[in-house]
Amino acid sequence: MYEPAAGAPPSRRLGPLWRLDAGRTLFVGPLVYNAPHQHGAPVFLSSLGGPFGLRLKGGDWLACGSAMVPAGLSHELRLDGEPVMVLYAEPDAGGPTALASLVTDAEERDGAVVGRSTATSLARALYERADSVAWAAEALDDLLGFGRGRARREVDPRVAAAVAALAAEEAPTLGAVARAARLSPSRLQHLFKAEIGVPLRRYRSWTRMRRAIAEIVTGANFTTAAHAAGFADQAHFAHDFRATFGAPASVSLTRPRGS
Repeated sequence: MYEPAAGAPPSRRLGPLWRLDAGRTLFVGPLVYNAPHQHGAPVFLSSLGGPFGLRLKGGDWLACGSAMVPAGLSHELRLDGEPVMVLYAEPDAGGPTALASLVTDAEERDGAVVGRSTATSLARALYERADSVAWAAEALDDLLGFGRGRARREVDPRVAAAVAALAAEEAPTLGAVARAARLSPSRLQHLFKAEIGVPLRRYRSWTRMRRAIAEIVTGANFTTAAHAAGFADQAHFAHDFRATFGAPASVSLTRPRGS
């Protein structure tokens, strides 16, 4: 299904690439099968070659070149060991509308946006080139900037303020987040779910998972990363990772490249 670009280095020796910046999380690497799972943030997926399998809410398998799956939507992935680009965008980076704008030849299916074409050239370069850690941030700025330019709407600024408060502290209270948004806690929770697609508590879990992954890709072991991000122990982190991504942490967090 996947053939390296002409002249590319032996990419499989480089391992997967993780890149975590404010507002976004990038993974490029091989996956086999991700069981039904739901994310706390919307995700854009792009094949590096042939189509990948995507199943939404237990329905039929779809063959996709690219797709945007919104936060909270249960889905499965089947790649049989082939590499894929996986990009999560928080509300301040454009969220689902920006990511959906990256899917071409698109149609809506069960709340997701799926298409046949891919972001192949960027995805391949990120995966195959050993220097991609150095320029990945600029490339993602351009990609998401393009998506935001085509997006239909911006997130409610009160929800954006809540997201910023969650990102600024490791474990802010609901009251502190509500004050940042200038809303009552009950009103914030209602508006957050309507805007983001998942309850605020699930999004808080997602931000904690991002912190743990960031620790691991910068050299921490799983136990240290789990404690640093607020998990009770490594087993708690491993359980939540599988629930979030549909596969064990050892599958995609083995031999990471850069941060």
